[in-house]
Amino acid sequence: MKFAWIMAEYPSWDEKKGIITTALESGINHVVDFDDVESIKKLGNIKIVSDNEEADIVLVGRKGEGDGTLPLPDSLSESKDLAAISELKSKGKTVAAYIEITSKRLEELASEAGRTADYVILVGKDWKIIPLENIIADLQKENVKIIAAVPDYDEARLALETLEHGTDGILLYTSDIPQIKKVASLIERIESEHYNLVPATVTLVKPVGSGDRVCVDTSSMMSVGEGMLIGSYSRGLFLVHSESMESEYVASRPFRVNAGPVHAYVMTPNNKTRYLSEIETGDEVLTVDKEGNTKTAIVGRVKIEKRPLMLIEAEYEDVKIRTLLQNAETIRLVNEEGEPVSVADIKAGDKVMVYLDKGARHFGMSIEETIIEK
Repeated sequence: MKFAWIMAEYPSWDEKKGIITTALESGINHVVDFDDVESIKKLGNIKIVSDNEEADIVLVGRKGEGDGTLPLPDSLSESKDLAAISELKSKGKTVAAYIEITSKRLEELASEAGRTADYVILVGKDWKIIPLENIIADLQKENVKIIAAVPDYDEARLALETLEHGTDGILLYTSDIPQIKKVASLIERIESEHYNLVPATVTLVKPVGSGDRVCVDTSSMMSVGEGMLIGSYSRGLFLVHSESMESEYVASRPFRVNAGPVHAYVMTPNNKTRYLSEIETGDEVLTVDKEGNTKTAIVGRVKIEKRPLMLIEAEYEDVKIRTLLQNAETIRLVNEEGEPVSVADIKAGDKVMVYLDKGARHFGMSIEETIIEK
């Protein structure tokens, strides 16, 4: 997963505080700092990256070989930075190597550091001429995250997207508030998943009695056309609409999806499913719009209540899927025009948007396997 850290080296604490607060509000919660660690921790749940061994992530290379303060030895086997990384790792510390790429030798240091460190921060003046892809290729089999230090959105996008593979993350050093927000939005967009939704033809709608159904309340607001992928079969999930529509019966609750019974699947990040009965406060689920674009939402509350249910069956190219939903006018699916339609009005022959998965599911993960669901 792509991520961003923020560099907090500014002369004024007020300026530094504003930068860190903006970053935290934008979802960036790793801060590189060397002077105000205790004050920064008071601002929120923040991971500190510093040269202090008590930091969450210990930084090696500043005032060392990585930034040119100390000369590189003729043999990297005698490198003080590499020795420090190994020693810290032996103590169970999480370590980030900091290296300014100004020569081939420092590129070699970065590659060598990446075989031991958890993170390698690469600093350069022009990423278009720095052999970033060489380092990425050299370390692709290593368990290390590569981070590019960048001053703005354009450089962040280049490092994360434009290069053939891209870095795992970026270290943003800027005092420009809009740039921080723009980079945070870039990370969110890169990380969002896309699901190809197709219009399935409804073949059966009927009441089936009562069961325990689940309402999922999230900490995010959903708009019209947006909901969650829900279904009784792992091979196919229905786009169940959020309660973002006004109704004469209940007020709009755009944070909620009345998702279905406890046994049903719900799509979560990284193309994984979970049973609705497993979902609880603090978990992550995917919200999906009518175009198949997604966002990750944090579950704020789950309500399980006994309610009357109805069976919805639909078919697309000989693939038949089913789900159970609460039998109520306020529960909606999404039609092929992207409009919410109440289950009380759905009938055989109508088309609703669904996601079909070619693989089976094993502990929620999609796998290539034959499975029969009915």
